Parts: sequence; C-alpha cells; structure tokens
Amino acid sequence: MPIIFDDNNKIFHLIAKDSSYIMKIFKNKYLVHLYWGRRLNHSDFSEVLITSPFGANPDPMDKTYTLDRMPLEYPSYGTSDFRHPAYQVEQEDGSRITHLRFKTFKIYKGKPKLNGLPATYVEDENEAETLEIELFDELIKLKVILIYTAYRDFNVITRSVKFINEGKEKLKILRASSVSVDFYHSDFDLLHLWGSWARERYVERRPLTHGIQIIESSRGESSHQHNPFIALLSKNADEKVGDVYGFNLVYSGNFSAFIEVDQYNTTRVSMGINPFEFTWILESGESFQTPEVVMVYSPQGLGEMSRTYHKLYRKRLCRGIYRDKRRPILINTWEAVYFDVNEKKLLELAREAKEIGIELFVIDDGWFGKRDDDTSSLGDWYVDRRKLPNGLDGLGKKLNEMGLKLGLWFEPEMISPDSELYRKHPDWCIQVKGRTISPCRNQYVLDITREEVRREVLRMMKEIIRNAPIEYIKWDMNRPLTEVGSLALPPEKQKEVFHRYVLALYDMMEELVSEFPYILFEGCSGGGGRYDPGILYYMPQIWTSDDTDAIERLKIQWGTSIVYPASSMSAHVSEVPNHQVGRITSLKTRGYVAMSGVFGYEMDLTKLSKEEKELIKKQIEMYKRIWHIVFEGDLYRLISPFEENSASWMYVTPDKKEAFVVYVNILAEPNPSFKKLKLDGLDPNKKYIVEETDKEYFGDELMYIGINIPSLRDFEAFALILKEKK
Repeated sequence: MPIIFDDNNKIFHLIAKDSSYIMKIFKNKYLVHLYWGRRLNHSDFSEVLITSPFGANPDPMDKTYTLDRMPLEYPSYGTSDFRHPAYQVEQEDGSRITHLRFKTFKIYKGKPKLNGLPATYVEDENEAETLEIELFDELIKLKVILIYTAYRDFNVITRSVKFINEGKEKLKILRASSVSVDFYHSDFDLLHLWGSWARERYVERRPLTHGIQIIESSRGESSHQHNPFIALLSKNADEKVGDVYGFNLVYSGNFSAFIEVDQYNTTRVSMGINPFEFTWILESGESFQTPEVVMVYSPQGLGEMSRTYHKLYRKRLCRGIYRDKRRPILINTWEAVYFDVNEKKLLELAREAKEIGIELFVIDDGWFGKRDDDTSSLGDWYVDRRKLPNGLDGLGKKLNEMGLKLGLWFEPEMISPDSELYRKHPDWCIQVKGRTISPCRNQYVLDITREEVRREVLRMMKEIIRNAPIEYIKWDMNRPLTEVGSLALPPEKQKEVFHRYVLALYDMMEELVSEFPYILFEGCSGGGGRYDPGILYYMPQIWTSDDTDAIERLKIQWGTSIVYPASSMSAHVSEVPNHQVGRITSLKTRGYVAMSGVFGYEMDLTKLSKEEKELIKKQIEMYKRIWHIVFEGDLYRLISPFEENSASWMYVTPDKKEAFVVYVNILAEPNPSFKKLKLDGLDPNKKYIVEETDKEYFGDELMYIGINIPSLRDFEAFALILKEKK
C-alpha cells in the first residue's frame, strides 16, 4: 500500500518504491513534516518531532511550542513562523494573516489531472496512490487542498495545491507555492542549472549558507538563465553515492525556488509560480490550481536521481504516438539557407538529404509573409509565393514523392511591428497603455491571454497544416516578455497576465496536439529557453540549444541530462567552422555528440564532399542501430566536462544486454599519462563484445578495470557499441 494513515498517531506515511515521505497532524490542526528519504518500516515515529516553547506561541492557551521551530508542510507567515511562507492571501480588509487548520483527507488510487495544466500521469490506477489533505481557514472560509501522489515504481512524490474560496468576499492570492519541505539540518549542497542563450543548463553546485538563496525566472518563460529545477545533495554525493533530493516544476513561465537556512540550521525549500509580479483574484466560489512539482529522492547519488526523472518523463509525462517511437532523422534548413528560402534550393537540398538517408525535411524560418530577414512578417502565417510558387502543398508533394516527410517552423506567440496582423490589430500584443514596447529581435509578443488572439493564430496555423502534408512542427519563441500587461484586462488583474499567458499557451498546444496527433511537435525558445517539463507534456522533444558546436554541446547536454531524458534532447550535426563559435571539429565527433539525443542535421548538404556524404550515411545507419539504447536505456555519466579535459557518458538497455559509449577529448596534451575509462551500469557477470574491435570483456572488467583511452588530438572522439555475447 503506497499511502498509510495511522489514525492512532495521526501519521501519513507515503511510500514511493524505495522511499518514504512522512507527515503528522500535530495538535489536531497543524500538518508537520517528519521525514523524507529511504523507505522505512511503519511505526509511530514518536521521537522524530522535536518541539520548543522558545519564541512566539500561536496558541495563547498552549505555550509548549512555537511554529518557528516546527517543520511545516504548508507554512504561512505571521503566526509565529518567521521563515519564508509557502503561500500568502490578502483579504478585502488588507489583512494577510491566515490560519489554515487540518480538516479532513482522502486517499484514492491513481492520479488526478490538473485543470488547464500539464502534469505527470498514470495509465493504470494501480501505478500510484493520491492523498488529498484539506486545510481550512474558518474566518475567511478559505479551503486549501494539498495534493500528494506517490508512484509505486519510482522514488517519486508529486505535489500541487488547490485554493478554493468558499467565503463571500473576494481574496487575492499573493503567493502560491506548489511545494514546501522542511529539513532538520542544512548540511547540503545546492545544485541548479544556470545559463544564457547558447549556453543553457550549466551545472553549478555550492554549499547552502544562512539566509535565502533564490533560483528564479521573471522573463515570462522558464528561461535560458535558470531551469525550474534544483537539488539538495549530501556533502558526499556524487554520481554514484549520497542522498539527493530533486525538485522540478512542471511549468513554463515565471518560477521561483527559495532555499532558506535559518538560525537553527534547518532548511526550507519552496518552489512554484514566482510571486514577483503575481497576484490572482479569487472570487467567491472560484478555485486556483498551482502547477505540479516532481520530487525525486535518490540514495545513490545524482546518477540515480537523473535515471528516475528520465524514466518517469519518458513514459508518464511525454504523450502521443512519438513517445515510444524512433523520431525521423531530419535535416533543418536554418543553417543551410537562413532566410534565403526558395523552392529550387530546397529541392536541391532535399535530393541530397534523401540520398544519404535522411527522412524528414524541415523548413525553418523564412517561408511565410514577406520574411526576408527578422524584421517583418511574424503573425502573417501564409505562404510566401515569391519563394514557394507551388505553395507548401506543392513542395510537400514533391518531397513525399522523394520519400521525405515535410516539417515546418512556426513562432505562433510573436508578432512583427512590420506585419499585416500588427497593422490591423496593434492592440493585440502584450503592452501597457501609454508605454513604449521594448522590441527584442525586432518583434513583440502577442497577447494570447485574449481568446480572439488565440483563435486567429490557431486558425492560420490550422489552415497551413490542413492544406499541406506536414508531419512535424517546430514551435519557437525568440524573446522574453516585457512591459507586461493586457489591454483586455481590468487594472486589478494586470498581475495575472504572466500566469494567464502560460495557461493560454498550454490551451493552444493542447488544441493542436489533440487535433493533429500524427504531427511530431518540437519545442524551442531561442534554443533551450523553455526547456521544462511543462513543454514536454505537449511536445516530446525540445531544441536543446541554438549552439550546435559539438564541444559546447558537451556541457549543455550534460547539464540537460541531469533532469531530462535523451529522447527529449534535439541534437543536430552542423557545419564547420561552427556558426556560433567558429570552431572546427570532425564530422565524426559532431556525429557522436548528436547521437546522444534526437538525431538530425543542420547544414548545406550540397557543399559536402563525397567522403563526407558517405560518412553521414554511416552515421545514420549507426544511429538506427543504437537509437533504442539511447532512448530507452539508462544514462551513466562517466567523465564531466565541467571537471575534466574530456567528457564521457554511456547508455545501457534495461536488460543490460546492450550499451552505447561516447568519449570526447577536448584539448590534446603532450606526453599524456595512460588513462582508462571505467564503464558503469553493466552486468558484471555478462560477457560483452565491443563491435568496433570484436574484443570480449566481462562486465566487471569493463567497470572496475576499464578500457584503454587512446591518445587523441583536439576535439577527437570515439564511440563503442557493446552487445552481450550469446
């Protein structure tokens, strides 16, 4: 039974595979946190909670405790707990004090959907159990439901919160975290993923310090700068050992994670919608649902935490017919032609693509309106007949006759000042009346919180899709939100715009993926600026970064893999000198790095030599043989590019019969010392054949002795395919 309620001791014990999460009803009114970690046998846990009378006492009749020393499950502010609150609600009289008290609970099989929001799911109700705990403020009639789901087969607890106004007065939500967890100590390191455009999801680890550390985005998207993920690591934790607690918010907008260490060396973690520039008016009878946080506990280091997230997200977050299928190997036209789109050039490129084994031809930016550069036409989603005289339908038929699928790029949320749509509807973009709009990449952001705006954009997109044989769509977003306001909302709801925008985005995506289930959708935001679980619910893959340099991608893909599976990481082989950093790397190295994700190409194939085309053919053949290892296998990170002058990782199938290993040297060293690469995740008693050498090894030798690393030049790499000897 995943969830136990001990009525005698008022204890909730959530069991998720090999982990336990335990809470207690204290004094019949407060919900307090007791434990999260390795799975425990159930007991009364009578000595776990320690109380202290020192401080302000919330009950004038009982001075034996203060909330400032209590590990609370969903803490408020102003009633003797002086730490960061999980929520804050303002009443009509201006008060922000609330007294939520335990009222009731229910436990049931399965997992509920969240209204209007993406979330993990189950396909069978026996995969998980859900606990809903109702807290209530009697004075203002505010009901708050804490929703916990414990997965049977994963060390995963998901949490979200629902607010319901059962009073007569309207309430204003100022803060609504999805999760809050108190730890009894602060002997942790904080790990998070930071970055910028073309340098997303770099790994940073640092000790916790007294005070508050915040990881957040206020850009209207989850952002290049910070990913909505944090982890607390025990001091000894590495890839293989140590306790790790992961938190990942299933949301694509402004978020925050607060990590607070107080004067007693306890740690509080809260995560959810960023309270900066956020309020939500809750009228009488209305409800508000927070996004979901996926919490993963690992007693075996970061590697096991990552593998848990990967397995869960591959099968119980991603959806659709492509969830479990090999994605078609594509060529994207962006770095080949940029805005110089024309049918003749595209068909030349397509013929080369078909010849070397590519399956999907993606036309990127430049096919619509009068889009000759990035200064015009966003919002004018109709085919530019100057460039494509036979339309997308005519071009698509020719591609299909060659044996290629057709894919297309859109940027549905944006509008160019130089566009027919803007000239007709200048009020349709995000803006504040009387204020100048700050352009970014020569474009503004459409106010998709307005129903008429969403309907018009979807109408244009659907017309394109229905009239051409499109089987793939790349959904891009190339700028953050500024001057955030909506001309369609009253003043008191202007701080709702950020969240309304994300809800509208999800509404649009859900409508499209439901109406066109055969289309493979890929998310993108200037590369990896919106790489989050919310997008993966609608689109099984995301463009990892606009930086396609193989060496830069080592850190980008390594950091991404901390949380997200290879099946979600779109990775392309591009031209050299690389268009972002000018680096020259071998086609072989570029191929091995890109094969560790959703494989594709982004280059002018017509300019390649015969030898290069032959090598690409072999790469495509190789990828078709190993894609299932990468997509379905367990990832083991071997050598970190953040710590060493090289990088290495491997994927092992669940049955441990096959593995794919990649090693990349960064800079060559004169007279290097002899080095061995120790593999991981294999069966020590199985004998493996290395395809490239036909040599045979037992798994224990490969893991505990390792294989010889040859002397390699700058940016050289090798890859190995291992198969069990039968």
